[in-house]
Parts: sequence; structure tokens; C-alpha cells
Amino acid sequence: MSSLNQAVKKTQKLTVVVENAFLETIQVRDKYQLLNSDDHHAEMARAKRPMENARPDIVHQLLLQLFDSPLNKAGLLQVYIRTNQNQIIHINHTTKIPRTFARFCGLMVQLLYKHQIRAAETNEILMRLIAGPITKHLPMNKPVVELEYEQGSKIVPINEYVQKFKEEDEVVFVIGGFARGNVEIDYSTEKTAISQYPLSAAAVAARVTAAFENLWGVI
Repeated sequence: MSSLNQAVKKTQKLTVVVENAFLETIQVRDKYQLLNSDDHHAEMARAKRPMENARPDIVHQLLLQLFDSPLNKAGLLQVYIRTNQNQIIHINHTTKIPRTFARFCGLMVQLLYKHQIRAAETNEILMRLIAGPITKHLPMNKPVVELEYEQGSKIVPINEYVQKFKEEDEVVFVIGGFARGNVEIDYSTEKTAISQYPLSAAAVAARVTAAFENLWGVI
């Protein structure tokens, strides 16, 4: 790889915003837990809340996909989460996402109550809650792409779609962190569908990161 390509890549960044991610705590006896439909079925039923909404496992799978990507390992990925409680989380690209869901739940509970997570050895901030709105943390005057799935939507293969961003140094993609439906935001500059089939959030993330890896020559 040439030094010129390396210099260009240092200025490039894909920002992924995970929208409406279900991250909410519940007190069970003397402890707080991350609310989810598997462990808190009775509590959800009593509150008459839809079971399918309480899916923090979707966020876990999505984050594993993003942070395991070569794009992230190259330092070209930035991730924000906006939760169903309208809390905004920034995650340092060096963060190691827990492999098991149980450990992920414990980490999220700690984050939501302490507002930040630091690395034990270096004291570096790995995750933190930040003040909104989300738009003040996004690059100014850059494309913000809302990914959607609608019957009849025009579908553009993702590798073809991202070619338009070849000269952009920063691009934002918004992915829904929930099971069904489309993202509803007012800050996107464009929308696109990348498959004729409904995809999981993790599958969408895999396609997007792979497309930018191809675009920017990350192997």
C-alpha cells in the first residue's frame, strides 16, 4: 500500500448511528438488569408492553459485527447509539464488545448508571453517555444515509451505492437497532434500500462495513 493511500485513509471515516436501540434497565429485587423479553416476560406483560420491542440482543449482535470489522480495526469507524429512552452513547473504536450476551447486559447496566465505562488498565473512556441532540456529534454538511426496507422501494446494491462517496472523507449511515419497521428520523439527507429482503441489523452492518472496506481498500 502506498504512503499516499495511507494518508488518505487516515482522514476517512464512516460514522454509524444505531437508532432506537432498546437499552433499558429494570430493578429485580435488589439488582438492576437489562430489560429483555427472554428474562423479563412477566414484567413486560404486566406493563402491557410489546415483547418484540425488548430486544437488546439485536444491539449486541450489531455491535459485535461493527467492532469486529476490518474497517473498525483500521480506525475508520465511529459508532453512536441513540436508545429508546433517547440517551446517546458514544463507543470508542478500541472497545472490545463482550462476546456473551450476559456480559454485554452487565456492561450496559453499568454504563447506563455510571454514564461511562473506562478501561481497567489505561483508564481510557471506552463508552460514555453524551448530551444530545445526536446531530451535534455528526460531521457537518456530510451525507447522512438512512437505510430502509419497504416493499416496492428502489434497491441499489450497496457496493454500487457507496461509489458516490469515494471522494467523501466522512459519511454517516443510520441503522435501526430493532426487530421490525423502519428508522424514523428527521436528519437524513437521503434514503436507500440495499436488499429485497428484510435483513437483521447485524446483516445490514456487515454489508455496509464490507462495502466501505472495498471502497477504501481495507483488507
